[in-house]
Amino acid sequence: MPSERFTSTEALVVDDDEAVREVIVAYLTKQGMAVTGAIDGRSAISALEHSNGRFMLVVTDLSLPGADGLAVLRAARQANASSYVVIVTGYASLDSAISAVRLGAYDYLTKPFSLGQLDVILRRIGDRDSLERENRQLMHGDAPARRGPSLPDLSERLLRIEAALVRIEETLGSQERLTSRRR
Repeated sequence: MPSERFTSTEALVVDDDEAVREVIVAYLTKQGMAVTGAIDGRSAISALEHSNGRFMLVVTDLSLPGADGLAVLRAARQANASSYVVIVTGYASLDSAISAVRLGAYDYLTKPFSLGQLDVILRRIGDRDSLERENRQLMHGDAPARRGPSLPDLSERLLRIEAALVRIEETLGSQERLTSRRR
């Protein structure tokens, strides 16, 4: 299941193929996201420019009328640097994949793809988001107290371990002396 964060996430889905766009919009809506669809690159860029950074997830086709998916990617990263952008294309090439990643795309899917592949990406985004949130908490000292033995409990355990080590050393020393006498 994707991260709890997705229940309040807004997503933008950009694809000039209405059937593909509607399937992705329906899937993301079912995941608990508020989803906006765009039919071309220009309308997607306009939505991003007027979004105040609210789109945390952008799924965009690479080949679009008006402006391509890389222009949408740039606009998404400018509107919200921490957004996750997934590029989808029916015309995959190594060059376009490298360009997308260099510009900050989180992932790259080739058409046709299954919703299971999109689900894997959403899970990875959720995991990454959780790790980043936990890291921020740890760095700012906001992390919940760790459960474990208290300091007096640890001191007691250390004393018992030291006593056991002394007994082991004495036993080994006794056995060593016995062995040397037998020689």
